[in-house]
This record gives sequence, C-alpha cells and structure tokens, in this order.
Amino acid sequence: MGLPVPAPSAAGAAGPGPGGAAADPGSLPRQVRVYTSDGQKNSTGTQDASPPVPEGGAPKTASVRDASSQASPLLQPPIQVKVKAVLKKREYGPKYMKNNFITGVRAINEFCLKSSDLDQLRKIRRRSPHDDTEAFTVFLRSDVEAKSLEVWGSLEALVRERKRRKEAEIEYRENLFKNQKLLKEYKDFLGDTKPRSSASAIFLSGPGKVVMVAICINGLNFFFKLLAWVYTGSASMFSEAIHSLADTCNQALLALGISQSVRTPDPSHPYGFTNMRYIASLISGVGIFMMGAGLSWYHGVIGLLHPQPMESLLWAYCILAGSLVSEGATLLVAINEIRRSARAKGLSFYQYVIQVRDPSTNVVLLEDTAAVLGVMLAATCMGLTSLTGNPYYDSLGSLGVGTLLGAVSAFLIYTNTEALLGRSIQPDQLQRLTELLECDPAVRAIHDVKATDMGMSQVRFKAEVDFDGRVVTRSYLEKQDIEQLLQEIQQVKTLEELEVFMLKHGENVIDTLGAEVDRLEKELKLRNPEVRHVDLEIL
Repeated sequence: MGLPVPAPSAAGAAGPGPGGAAADPGSLPRQVRVYTSDGQKNSTGTQDASPPVPEGGAPKTASVRDASSQASPLLQPPIQVKVKAVLKKREYGPKYMKNNFITGVRAINEFCLKSSDLDQLRKIRRRSPHDDTEAFTVFLRSDVEAKSLEVWGSLEALVRERKRRKEAEIEYRENLFKNQKLLKEYKDFLGDTKPRSSASAIFLSGPGKVVMVAICINGLNFFFKLLAWVYTGSASMFSEAIHSLADTCNQALLALGISQSVRTPDPSHPYGFTNMRYIASLISGVGIFMMGAGLSWYHGVIGLLHPQPMESLLWAYCILAGSLVSEGATLLVAINEIRRSARAKGLSFYQYVIQVRDPSTNVVLLEDTAAVLGVMLAATCMGLTSLTGNPYYDSLGSLGVGTLLGAVSAFLIYTNTEALLGRSIQPDQLQRLTELLECDPAVRAIHDVKATDMGMSQVRFKAEVDFDGRVVTRSYLEKQDIEQLLQEIQQVKTLEELEVFMLKHGENVIDTLGAEVDRLEKELKLRNPEVRHVDLEIL
C-alpha cells in the first residue's frame, strides 16, 4: 500500500554534521491501521519513539537542530512510515458453538426431535471418522437448536421434555431384566435378523477345544483318584484328587472367560471383552494356589504329624497310570495348539508362552505339565512307601505336589497381572510402526510413541505427529483447479474478500489434514493386522 511521505521537519531529523547525531531507526514514527472483518479502518495512529524533551532544554535542543539543519540541508534522511494492517480480533466467547456440527442421532436424542424435523434442515456431508463409511451427514448445531425451539415453543418446554425422557430412561434401566426377557421373547417370535456367533462354535477349535478336552479328562481323573484315595487313604493320592478337582474347576472358569471374551463391544466397553480371558486365567491361578497347593500342603503336613498306615496301593498305581496317559494326551493337545499359534505369529514356543499370547491355552499347558509331573512324583513317593513301609515318603509326595502347584499358580498370577496392566509390545515391532510413520512424506517427526498390548493379539498404538504443512497443503492443491484458484486470488480486492477466501480454503486444508491422519491409520492397520486401535495426535 503506497502512502505519501510527509515532509521532514527540522526537529525530526539531524544530519551527521559536527553538531548533529545519526538518526536512530527505532525512533522513526510508525502508523498502525486496524481493520475490522468488514474492511473498515478503525483507527490510525502515529507513534514516535523519541523521548520527550524537558521544558528547560527545549530551546537549546531546537537551536542545535536548526543550526545543524542549516549547515547541511542536503544530508537530511527521509522519514520512513511503517503501515501495518491488522485484522481486528473477533471475540468468540467461552461457549461459541455457532459453527459446530452435530449428527442426526445426537440431534434427536439431545434436542428431542424427530427424523422428519431434520429433513427440513441444511445437510452437510463431512468426512467420516469411521473406517466402514467414507462420509456421513451432519447438521449445524445452530440450526438444530433453532428447530428444537420451534418444535417445543420455548427452552423451558425443551428442558421439561428432556427431564421426562431422562426419568423414563431411569425407569427402563430399573426394569432392565424384565425388558430383556420381553426382548428375547420378541426375537424368538419374529426371529433375529442379525448374524450371531454360536457359542458352541467357539469350543470346536483353537483354545476352546483345548479347554473342553481338559475339562472332560480332568473331571474323569478326579472321580477315579477320589475313589483310589478312599480305598487306600494315601496322602499323595488325596493331593492328586484335589489337583484334578482344581484343574477341572479352573478350566471351567477358563471356558466361561472364553465365552465372555467374544462378546460384541458396547458403549460401556468400547474396546471389547478380550481381557476376560486374562481375568479368568488370573482367578484360575489364585484358585490353583488356594485350592490345590493349600490343601496339598495341609494334607502333607497332617500326614507327617499323624502318619497313618495305608492299604494296598495296586489300584492306586493303576489309576495313576491311567491319569498319566490322559493328562499326557491333554498336554499334547495344548502343545500342538501353542505350536500352531506360535508359528502363525512368527514366534518361538517359549516366546509365545512367556508373552501370554493365549492365556487359556497357557493355563491348560501349565496345569497339565504340573499334572504329569505330579503323577510321576506321587507314584514315586507311593512306591517308596510300599518298599520301605514308611508313610512319611507319601506325605513328602503330597508336599511336593503342593509346591509344584504353587509354582504354577505364581507364574500364572504374575504373567496375567502383567498382561492386564497393559504392557508395551516388543521393541522391534514398535520400531517397525515408528519407521512406517517417519517414512511418510507428510510427517516431519513423531513424539511420545506408545504401543500397548491389549491381549489376544490386539495392539493399541498412540503417537503425537508433527505434520509437514507444506506437504498437506500441496496434497490439497493437487485436488483443486489451479487456474480457478488463481482467478479467485486475483478477484480479492478488499480485506473482507481476503478473509472469506482464507476461511474457505483454510477449512479445506484442515479437512485434508484429517484425511491424511485417516490414511496413516489405515496403513498402520493394513501392514500390521495386530494394530486394532490407532490414536494419532496432531502437534
């Protein structure tokens, strides 16, 4: 913007003569013009940074400057005037929601409207935050508020309707059991059109199959071991019976955890119920420690303090042999399942077990390993008792089985607690995710990277991303007609036209940035199927 240069004053400039000093650029006058969004100039002021002159020294200073001016009239520097156009800041207020968007579901629920009321409002297509849809329809919040006042007449009537619906919702929740029963009868009568996963199909393959096989075998083992203990009175046989009972109960708990873990996520549990397997395994570990190890130790100590003679151990040996075969078969089923799953994940057998990728199969593996070792230990101690006639060996066998169960339960409690706390994924896997983001041209840097193993091969990834604004803007420009955009720029003549132009394309650039975030999230999930939830924060 060109401005006329005012004539220099004698008191405002001094040449570099003998009686004058060089002009200070910081003391040059400056003009600031403030414009509102409608292009009108609000104020124009001139600020002079020169210090005020005392009254006593004014004549003397003026005379010196006049002399200097007369001595060198051709060396006077021109006065520079800086003009800065500033757009007046708009006060939006703490609760500015005029341009907020709202979905149809929220409009119906929060403003007590019907779907037919929304048909009359302006519809805006926006980029969808969900993976299954490209775009969805939203409404301006101001339009929805105005429509709700038109429908209900006043704000007080709307508040009363909200209160009435809230009370109805509370009453519905209080009678939830009755409503669920009626809903079930309604579905049974008309049929359910939604596909439902059969609960029995879960136990026909994978960890469910391993758990069901273990329940059947351990239940039979408990029954026969209990008969052998009643017949012989052996402390080791009693420990083995308690061991099989604990295994049966714990594996029934695992089956419950598996059936609950496949439930569909709901608003109260948006990330699903996969952790139910870890919770069931943790409770199973505590049950093994209290029920299995505790009772085995107790019975072993009682046998040492009050030894009792035992009957013939022939039937006990036969039952232990059968138990060894059955427990070994279950152990082989668990080992084969873990090997298959570990091979699919590219892990070794040891890594798969230590990382608790499948807590249900881990519990069966460890319980059956302890069962096989316990059977061998019990048979050895009972054999020593038969050979020597000393019942203390049998009691020591009971203590050994209890110690074995205690070690297994401690391992299960530790590993499942670590899994429930939300541990990080392996460093090499985290490095691959980080490199995928850093190699993208739209990303300058990433910070505060966190990748949490949510269990059952599900990973939640979070990072703060510093995007390259130039790449994002170029991505937006590549989708525009450059000639038309140039014509729009050439038509901008006033400040209000400039504001409209910048607001229009600025919002589109922000939408492009959101699309870049969606693209990165999809690439992370596509290249790493274990990553189910991605949270990218923009710096």
